Amino acid sequence: MNPSTITLLFLLFAVVMFVFEKIPLGVTSMIVCTGLVVTGVLDVKTAFSGFIDSNVILFVAMFIVGGALFETGMANKIGGIVTKFAKTERMLIIAIMLIVGLMSGVLSNTGTAAVLIPVVIGIAAKSGYRRSRLLMPLVFAAAMGGNLSLIGAPGNLIAQSALQEIGLSFGFFEYAIVGLPILACGILFYATIGYRLLPSHEVKDDGAFDTGKNFDNIPAWKQWLSLIILVFTLLAMIFEDKIGIKLSISGCIGALALILTGVISEKDALKSIDLKTIFLFGGTLSLASALSATGAGEMIAGKVIGALGENPSPMVLTFVVFILCALLTNFMSNTATTALMVPICLSIAQGMGADPRAVLMACVIGGSCAYATPIGMPGCRCRRI
Repeated sequence: MNPSTITLLFLLFAVVMFVFEKIPLGVTSMIVCTGLVVTGVLDVKTAFSGFIDSNVILFVAMFIVGGALFETGMANKIGGIVTKFAKTERMLIIAIMLIVGLMSGVLSNTGTAAVLIPVVIGIAAKSGYRRSRLLMPLVFAAAMGGNLSLIGAPGNLIAQSALQEIGLSFGFFEYAIVGLPILACGILFYATIGYRLLPSHEVKDDGAFDTGKNFDNIPAWKQWLSLIILVFTLLAMIFEDKIGIKLSISGCIGALALILTGVISEKDALKSIDLKTIFLFGGTLSLASALSATGAGEMIAGKVIGALGENPSPMVLTFVVFILCALLTNFMSNTATTALMVPICLSIAQGMGADPRAVLMACVIGGSCAYATPIGMPGCRCRRI
């Protein structure tokens, strides 16, 4: 069996496993990565090179930086301060979506949702509002906010890694060109038409979330320092070209500063790292390498371009990519969708002379549109309405 056929079989295996999730996503990625080595498609160095990718290092660093904001209770404090000024249910929904969307843009969108869900449940209990009417806008805002910056969601950096292989890249806030209007439209929708469509279930508190977690024993200096270090880390990333320090290094400096100052312990720092995302990211990069090295990606690209007819329009391709990713992401993890589609979309874009940056942005944005089912975004799975 030739290498391209083997690669396509592993791609099919990954798609099926990502859709049905009979085994964890990270394990599926590692099976693919290891299998490509065992079958001789890739050598060990190439197959596992994804795990030392600079974007994986950035992932790890930002998980720690964001984790400090969550562990010290600063994220809860920010959420509480903003929502305190909301006088009506509609204003509260707008405030929740605004703060969750902005926080999700620079922190883990799943982490943001998981941390602020208990805060919102507590607010609902005190105010008398139905939690179901507050939680749905929250998880939607977390998904939308992930498109505000390069570090907002794992899929953003997956596309970045693919672009860097061909000498291109996205700017730190370039996703916001599309992501900010999406978030604004989402908030406007829930403030008007969507407000009337929100579910209003009567739910008995089953204690699934600790809405009364006490951060009073955490010194105020730790809370404020976690926020200050986050801000300086983000500023360093925004002005990467000016200061000449790579994103991953800025992230590492921020993470190390938090640990060395005692804001977050080494144990909590390690606990804040989402290993599933790391394994998924590193493992699927090996599949991307195999698609490129064996020509399997070009084969898929050729079939797609042929189906689009003679002289296909790049705009049509971009639209098709967006719709396909938006459909897939509602039946599988949004990160998995992006990881699978990015190398294929890149091959198609190069094959027909389209701008790879535009096509991959459509892929990433489409992959984040997990709004129809609770499957695509982890934050949707952890809500209780």
